[in-house]
Amino acid sequence: VPLEIIDATVQPPIEFRNEVLQVLTKSGCNTGKCHGAASGKDGFRLSLFGYDPEGDHFRLTREIGSRRVQLISPEKSLLMLKATGEVHHTGGQCIETETESYELLLQWLSEGAHPDRPDSVVPTGIEVYPKQSVFASPNGQQKLIVLANFSDGSRRDVTARSVFLSNNEAVATVSEEGLVHAHGPGAAFILARFDQFTQGASMVIRPGKPFAYPAEEITHEIDRLVAKRLKFLHISPSPIASDEQFLRRVYIDMIGLLPTVVEYEEFMSDRSADKRSRMIERLVQRPEFKDVWVMKWAELLQIRTSNGVSPKALRLYDQWLREAVHRGDRIDQLVCRILPATGGTLENPATNYYQTETTPQLIAENVAQVFLGTRIQCAQCHNHPFDRWTMDDYYGFASFFSQVGYKQAEDPRELTIYNASEGSIEHPIPGRKVVPHFLGETVPPQVDGRDYRQILAEWLATKENQLFRKNIANLVWAHFLGVGIVEPVDDMRVSNPPSNAELLEYLGDRVSHYQFDIGALVTEICNSRTYQTATSVHESNRLDQREFSHQKIRRLRAEILLDCLSQATDAVEKLPGLPEGSRAVQVADGMAAHYFLNTFGRSNRNSPCTCDTKTSPTLSQALHLLNGETTGGKIKEGNLVGRLTEQGDNPLAIAQHLYRRCYTREMTKDERSEVVEKLAEYDDPREGLEDLFWALLNSNEFVFNH
Repeated sequence: VPLEIIDATVQPPIEFRNEVLQVLTKSGCNTGKCHGAASGKDGFRLSLFGYDPEGDHFRLTREIGSRRVQLISPEKSLLMLKATGEVHHTGGQCIETETESYELLLQWLSEGAHPDRPDSVVPTGIEVYPKQSVFASPNGQQKLIVLANFSDGSRRDVTARSVFLSNNEAVATVSEEGLVHAHGPGAAFILARFDQFTQGASMVIRPGKPFAYPAEEITHEIDRLVAKRLKFLHISPSPIASDEQFLRRVYIDMIGLLPTVVEYEEFMSDRSADKRSRMIERLVQRPEFKDVWVMKWAELLQIRTSNGVSPKALRLYDQWLREAVHRGDRIDQLVCRILPATGGTLENPATNYYQTETTPQLIAENVAQVFLGTRIQCAQCHNHPFDRWTMDDYYGFASFFSQVGYKQAEDPRELTIYNASEGSIEHPIPGRKVVPHFLGETVPPQVDGRDYRQILAEWLATKENQLFRKNIANLVWAHFLGVGIVEPVDDMRVSNPPSNAELLEYLGDRVSHYQFDIGALVTEICNSRTYQTATSVHESNRLDQREFSHQKIRRLRAEILLDCLSQATDAVEKLPGLPEGSRAVQVADGMAAHYFLNTFGRSNRNSPCTCDTKTSPTLSQALHLLNGETTGGKIKEGNLVGRLTEQGDNPLAIAQHLYRRCYTREMTKDERSEVVEKLAEYDDPREGLEDLFWALLNSNEFVFNH
C-alpha cells in the first residue's frame, strides 16, 4: 500500500491540556497532597488532577503578575526552577533536567506559553494494550502502552504521559513507564490514567507449578463460571462442606439463627439426595429470612433517629419497610416508592428517606452508592481520578434532587416532602450548564415539567439498568460468600473491577430474570457448589481471597450473634423499643443504645457504606464474652442445663445435646473423652456442664460461621 508522509519535520505547537498538564499530572504536581489541594500549596493552586485546564493555565501564566513564567528566559521561570529543585520547593525535585518532560515544558514556554485554541483537539477516551497478560510463573515482565483517541478522530501513543497504578502490588507492580513486574501468584489490575480517562489491564500470574483441575461434573451455571476462572488461574477448589457444616452455615446466612437440635437430627437422618435443596426452599419461605433482609435494607436506607427523624416517624418508616418486605415487594418496587416519595413523613413513611440527607449533592451520593453500587463523591470537586465520572456527571445526577421541597407540617414531629417544581444547582466551574443527567448515559432525559425524581426512579430501577441489577446481585452474593465479586460491594469503578466479570454479568442477568425477587436469587446461589464449598484450604488455594475456591470463615455480625446466644441458651434478650421475645435483627433504630450490639460492631447507620457493619474480632469483644454478663447471664437465665438435669438426662447426653445446639454437630471421639474426664472432676455435674456450655458459647466455632 503506497504511503505518503507529509510534514514529518514540522514541530506542531505544544498543547497545554494534552501535553503540559499531563506532565504536571504525572509528576504529581496536582494531587491532593500538593498543589491540587483545595487551598493549594505554598501559595500556588492547581485543579485536582487537572479537571480545569483553563483555570490552571491562568494560574500558571497570569496569576500574581506572571511571576511563575519568564518567557524571555524560559529556563529561569519559577515553574522550571521549582520543578527541578534548583530553588527551594516543598515537594522536592519533581522533574529532572535533560528529560523529555523537562524539554516539553521548556519548549512550551519558549513558544510563549499560549493557551489552547478553542478548536484544539481534546481526548475522548483511552485504551490500554495488552488488555490482559498471563504469566506462566512469577518474576515476568510486560510493557503496557496507552493510546488516546481524540476529537478529530486521531490516535496518539500517550504512554509517556499516563499515570500507572496497581491494585494488588503483592501480585504485580508497575513502573512510571508502564512496565509491569509480576510477583504473583494471583490476579492484579493495572490502572492507566490520562487526562480525565481511566482504563486498565488485567494481569494473571500463575504459580508456575504442575496443575490439574479436579475431574467432576459441573451442572450449575454459577459453578461453571467459578470453575472457568479457577482453571484459568490454576487454582483448585476445596471439597464440599459436610452436611453438618452446610446446615449450620445456611441457617445462619438465610435466617440468622442456628438449627434446633430437632431440625439437626431430622436433617442428618434424611438420606435423600435433594435434602439440601429442599432445606433451602424451606428457609427462604420463613419470616426470619425476611427479617434479615429488612435489617440489611434498613442499614442501606440509614433508618435511625439521630438525623432529625422523630421516634414516631422512625417506627412508621421501619414498619413500612418491614411490611413491604414481608409482603414480598421487590427492591425495584421499593426504589420506585422511595425516590419520588411526597407527603408527610408520618403520612407516607417512605418520605423519611429525604430526612437522611437534605442537600441535592448528598442525596445523589447516597442514591448512587446504595442503588448503583458506585461512589461519586470524588467527582464533586474534580473529575474522579480512578473512575469514569466527571464533575458534569456528578452535578447532572445531583440535579435530579434539586427541586425537593421541605416544609413543616402541623404536627411538629412531621415534615412534608414535596416537589417544588423549580430549583437548580450550580456547577463549580463558571459557565457550565447543569441539567439532570443519568449516570453513564450520553443523552439527558426529557423532563417536560415532571418530577425529576420520578424520571430518575423510572430509569434506575429497571431490568435494563446494568448498574442497578449488578449492584443488587453483588450485595446478595457478598452476604452469602463473605466477599463481593466487586469488593467493597458499593465501590464499583474502573479501577476496582470484578474478580469474576462473567459471574457478575450472569448474576445481574438473573436478577432481571427473577424480576428482582431476592429469594429466588438466594435460592440459586445457595444451591451452588460454590456456596456449599468447605472453608478448609490446601496448597493450591490457600492464598485465594477473591475467587471463591473456598468459603470464608466469617464472624457472626452483632445482631445474629446475640440472637444465636439467646437461642442457644433459651434466654430472652431485652431489646430497645421492642416487646419481649423479639430478635436483635428487628431493632428499628440504628442509634438504639445496646452495649453488646455496639461492642460487636452493629452499624449505627450514619452512612450508607456497608463497611459500617464491623465483623472483625476485637479485644473488647473477647473480653466481653469472657468476663461480661451476656454469656454467663444467659446460661443462668435460660437454665437449660438445670432443666435437662431435672428431666433425668445423664451428663454425657446433656453434653452431646449442648454440642448439637451450639455447633450443629456431634462430639468427636477426643472431645467425648475429654468431656468425660473433666466432668469427673466436679462434685456437681451440673456445675461442670454449665462450664462446658460457657466454653462452647465463647469458642471460635460458635462465634464464627464456617
